[in-house]
Amino acid sequence: LFDAPLMRPQPDWPPHTRICGTPLYDGTATDPADLAQLRAFLAAGTAPIVFALGSSVVWLAGNFWSTAIEAATQLGRRAILVTGAVSLPALPPAVCAFNYLPYSQVFPYACAVVHQAGIGTLSQALRAGHPQLTIPVWFDQPDNPARAVKLGVARSLPFRRGSTARLVRQLRILLATPDYAN
Repeated sequence: LFDAPLMRPQPDWPPHTRICGTPLYDGTATDPADLAQLRAFLAAGTAPIVFALGSSVVWLAGNFWSTAIEAATQLGRRAILVTGAVSLPALPPAVCAFNYLPYSQVFPYACAVVHQAGIGTLSQALRAGHPQLTIPVWFDQPDNPARAVKLGVARSLPFRRGSTARLVRQLRILLATPDYAN
């Protein structure tokens, strides 16, 4: 259940095995006003970096959101955070946070997407066609970035090593290298 660009059929697979694509869940915004707020934020400036941790890593974010805000600030970039049910302190004007957004409504407008590399999030980011910084934690997440990096669309930084300085360094490379976007 993954997209064909991530892996070709292998010689040792059973003969009737088919790559059938990722089953995508895109949901709906929990509050309809969120989409209006998103559109207004997107229209008010340059393409933001989108930070999202999917459906599982969002529960163990710890200080990730403050690290993401500081990284975006140091880069002079706007940011959108898809945080799940978490309370954040007051945000700088260049940062907007949402409990949930359908990724198809936000990823296409990003300058880069920072995510945990679960197969659903990775597939949505691939469809959006923007550079990615993957921050894998567990399950399929360490394997998926290796495939995205091999495709030339992503860089990877393990979640546990995601300091502000490392996020800034990886995002600076990602955003300054046109090949990732191409």
